[in-house]
Amino acid sequence: MARRLEDKVCVITGTGGAIGAASALAFAREGALVVGCDLVPESARSTATRVRSTGGTMVSLEPCDLSSAIDCTRLIEFALVEFGRIDVLFNNASKPHYGWMTDHSDEHWYKTIDHELHNVYLLCKAAWPSLRVSGGNVINMGSISGWIGLPALPGIAHSAAKAGVIGLTRHLAMEGREARIRANSISPGVIGTPAVLARAEDPEWAAAMTQRIMGGRFGTPEEVAAVALFLASAESSFVNGTDIRVDGGTLAW
Repeated sequence: MARRLEDKVCVITGTGGAIGAASALAFAREGALVVGCDLVPESARSTATRVRSTGGTMVSLEPCDLSSAIDCTRLIEFALVEFGRIDVLFNNASKPHYGWMTDHSDEHWYKTIDHELHNVYLLCKAAWPSLRVSGGNVINMGSISGWIGLPALPGIAHSAAKAGVIGLTRHLAMEGREARIRANSISPGVIGTPAVLARAEDPEWAAAMTQRIMGGRFGTPEEVAAVALFLASAESSFVNGTDIRVDGGTLAW
């Protein structure tokens, strides 16, 4: 039986992070030719080494700052030089800077918009000509913060950016339809990444973040990666312009 992503060229951003690494490993197991990138060279290279140690194929460009149009173009050119085309673009990378409306400085706003919304737009723009040729597939990383505010999370910029990503995704699906481009987003809830687990050592914060999760636990990076894998594969061929919430039921009640 053919693997689900056999010989598909898949660009995954933020492969040095927990969800990006889990996605790179999952995609490679299904036969993808993975192109990764990250701002942090050491973590990105570690993921590429892990993928190759399992028999998968992965190359990586780092450091790569996706808030820069130049670096976005550099990443796409790198993928095309390595593999000649792009079949899947998974805009996973993000870097929020948290703050409240009452914060004295606005720096958290501008940095978060740059690293959670502008980066998605810029990389989609750089990849669009190649995606039109391949009839490619875009997966963008949203968040339940794009749907609700979380009282324990000072995420006004994060919420705005992720709501923007969800809206951008719907437009990409509409604009890409004539070129057979699909575009969908994933909105994770609270996922047990190293940063979240460190913050959860504060029991009051952990309780505030889990109280609406039906299963009473954080999600795992692998659970998010499994949904990304579904969206990247032909199994989701009639799924387009939608947002899939991977939140343990947080928004269902």
